[in-house]
Amino acid sequence: MIMFLIKAAQFILALMLLVLLHEAGHFTLSKLFGARVNKFYIFYDWKFSRWKRKIGETEYGVGWIPFGGYCQIDGMIDETQLDKNKLKTPPQPWEFRSKPAWQRLLIMLGGVLVNFFLALFIYSMIMYAWGDTYVATKDMTHGMYFNEQAKALGFRDGDILLSTDIREFKSFDADLYRDLSKARECRVLRGGKETTINLPGNLDLLAMMKADPSFVSPLIPAVADSVVPASPAEAIGMARGDRVLAVDGKSVGSWNDIFGILGRHTDGLREARNASDSLALRTVAVVFQHANALAPDTATIVLTPEMQFGVTVASALGSYKETHVGYGFWRSFPAGVKYGLNVLGGYVGDLKYVFSSDGVKSLGGFGTIGSLFPSTWNWHLFWLMTAFLSIVLAFMNLLPIPALDGGHVLFLLYEMITRRKPSDSFMIGAEYVGFGILILLMVVANLNDILRWVGLM
Repeated sequence: MIMFLIKAAQFILALMLLVLLHEAGHFTLSKLFGARVNKFYIFYDWKFSRWKRKIGETEYGVGWIPFGGYCQIDGMIDETQLDKNKLKTPPQPWEFRSKPAWQRLLIMLGGVLVNFFLALFIYSMIMYAWGDTYVATKDMTHGMYFNEQAKALGFRDGDILLSTDIREFKSFDADLYRDLSKARECRVLRGGKETTINLPGNLDLLAMMKADPSFVSPLIPAVADSVVPASPAEAIGMARGDRVLAVDGKSVGSWNDIFGILGRHTDGLREARNASDSLALRTVAVVFQHANALAPDTATIVLTPEMQFGVTVASALGSYKETHVGYGFWRSFPAGVKYGLNVLGGYVGDLKYVFSSDGVKSLGGFGTIGSLFPSTWNWHLFWLMTAFLSIVLAFMNLLPIPALDGGHVLFLLYEMITRRKPSDSFMIGAEYVGFGILILLMVVANLNDILRWVGLM
């Protein structure tokens, strides 16, 4: 429960910060161009608000529905103002609709620009405060573990990934997958020698990442990091440093192999009809060798109901040397901008997968986003997540969907090019359609979270 509350607190803090600054972008440019702002709210205040205060012409407040926020600009058609009668009155000098199109365009872009530059600034300050620390793929000396699809292309377990024809690999992250999906060639270190593997250049990135086992993962040697007291592993005499050689009659070279075998047994448990069937599936033969022994031992082990040995496994990256790059104050800005633009490019490139059936299933709502925050308060990870959400918020708000900033920008560009302003009736209708699309997307994303939580997805 404590971990959940810490994750939730970080998520809410990040969301409030991003919403506040996004709406402040609209607010500031509205004031700059003399447009009146009726309301400035964090979260939505449908029916009532948790706190509000009027200062001058603007009511400031905090709503009770934590789905975002809004800046209600007088005379602007949006989800907060759909009153046709008001629009029939003559435009007043302080109203949004009376301002030149270029000023209205800048007002609508204000929130997006703030989120975009805020993300770059946060990334820059992260580089300044913490630098960039990672495990380089070339230093992952145990190499990688590949699934059958990858092996069919020519990869072998233990290959150390070096580069593709796109660029050199930096670390094991989403960019590595993206490069492999688009590359025509991949260089690996195999047995101390460099080898080139030809690739098709059009692998399905989403399928690569969702496969079980995944296309590629860090290889974890089948060595016990420690043994849990009173566990099945301790019962057969296993100890720290022991190497597992075979499980269930199958030779294994890594924990990746072992997890695959146990995964198949777990699938069988779901179909077990009685306790005897379950016990049979949890009973496996294990061949292991003590760290200083000359010959291996063979034992029969009864795994826990969760199919666990009772052995802790070393972190996939914990045993490798880290690369750390530090940045001074001024050097942190180009480094942060480069990092942020790479994050944005990766995110935009991955969006094409959303329009597939698997992509729709991969959508996540507030639960998924909140789970990305660490379970202990970590300012480094908090700011990384906040910067990422800021970039996502900036891009998503630019999508040409009515009710989003991008929808208003699209209509304003149309007006500036054609010199014809869309009718108020059209704008109100578009706003309803856009708001309906957003509600539908929100329902689907959060429904996916619920289905994952109950184990149906």
